[in-house]
Amino acid sequence: MVIDPWRHWSRWTWASRLLWPLSPVYCALISVRRLAYRYGLRPRVRLPVPVVIVGNLTVGGTGKTPLVLWLVAALEKAGLRPGIVSRGYAGASHETHVVTPASDPRAVGDEPVLLARRLRAPVVVDRRRTRGARRLVELGCDVIVADDGLQHYALERDIEIGVLDGERRFGNGACLPAGPLRESAARWLRLDFRVTQGRAAQGEWPMRLMGGEARNLVSGAMQPLASLGRVHGVAGIGNPGRFFGSLRAQGLEVVAHPFADHHNYSQKDLDFGGKEPVVMTEKDAVKCTRFARAHWWYVPVDATLDPALAERILARIRQIKEEHGQAAT
Repeated sequence: MVIDPWRHWSRWTWASRLLWPLSPVYCALISVRRLAYRYGLRPRVRLPVPVVIVGNLTVGGTGKTPLVLWLVAALEKAGLRPGIVSRGYAGASHETHVVTPASDPRAVGDEPVLLARRLRAPVVVDRRRTRGARRLVELGCDVIVADDGLQHYALERDIEIGVLDGERRFGNGACLPAGPLRESAARWLRLDFRVTQGRAAQGEWPMRLMGGEARNLVSGAMQPLASLGRVHGVAGIGNPGRFFGSLRAQGLEVVAHPFADHHNYSQKDLDFGGKEPVVMTEKDAVKCTRFARAHWWYVPVDATLDPALAERILARIRQIKEEHGQAAT
C-alpha cells in the first residue's frame, strides 16, 4: 500500500498540525544553509560556462523531467552544446558516470537513463554535482543544465527555472514535514523563470504534457492509447493520480496500481494475472525493460511551452556568455 503524503500536505489535517512545530525549524535550517553559500561561509564552484538550474520547490512530481527534455532540445536547436548533470536519485553509485541508454537505472537512477535515451546531449550522474558538472565541461559542453538542482547551492548558477504542479501548487503552504515545501514559498518569486504544469498564475509559463500514444516495451511498436481498452495502470512517480487521470482522459478503463516514487520494480510487482495491457510511465519503463512482457506498454510524453520562453532563456545565456568573454552562438 502506497501512502500519499499529499493527503495531509494539500490542507491542514491532524497529521500536518501535529508535525507543524518541525516545519519552521526545517525552513530555518534551509535558509541558513543558503545564506552560508551566498556569503562565502561554504565554498561554491563557478564553472567557465553558463549553468541553468531546473528544480522543484515542492516534493512530488511536477513535470521536471519533461521540462528538462524540452529545454535541452531547445538549446541544441539553437546550436549550443548542453550537458545534463544529475545526482542520480535512488541510484546506488557514488562515482561519476557518463550515462548511456544502456546504463543500469539501479546504479545511476531512472531519470538520468530516461534522459540519455531521449537526448543526444551527454548526461552525467554524480552525487557531488560540482564534480559531475566539471566532467561535462571536459566533454565539450558549453551550457550545463542541472537537473533537480534548486537546493544544491555548491554549484554557482546563472539561471534558475522552477516547475510547479498547477493543481497542487504549494499545498497547505508549510515546509517539510508538515507540508510539501522544500523551501519557503517566497523563494518561488525570486526564480528567473517559473513554469507551471496546468493552470498558471500571473508571471508563470504554462506547460502541457502531451502523450496520446503507447510504446511496447518489447517490440518498440507504437499504438494509440485509446485502442488499448481496459488496462492496468502503473505509476511509481510523485503524483500517480495525474498519470491515471491522463489515461482515463484517453477513454481507457484503468485499474490503478500506484507505487512509491522511484520504486525499484520486479517482474512480480507487475504480475496482475491475465493478458490485459499494462500501461506505465516512461520513467517506470526504464526500470522494467530488462524483464518486460509483450503486453506491457509505456506512454512517452513531451512538454509543450510557449516558444517565447525558449527565446528568453537563450537571450540570457548569450548575455552570460558575452559577459564571461565566451563566443556566443
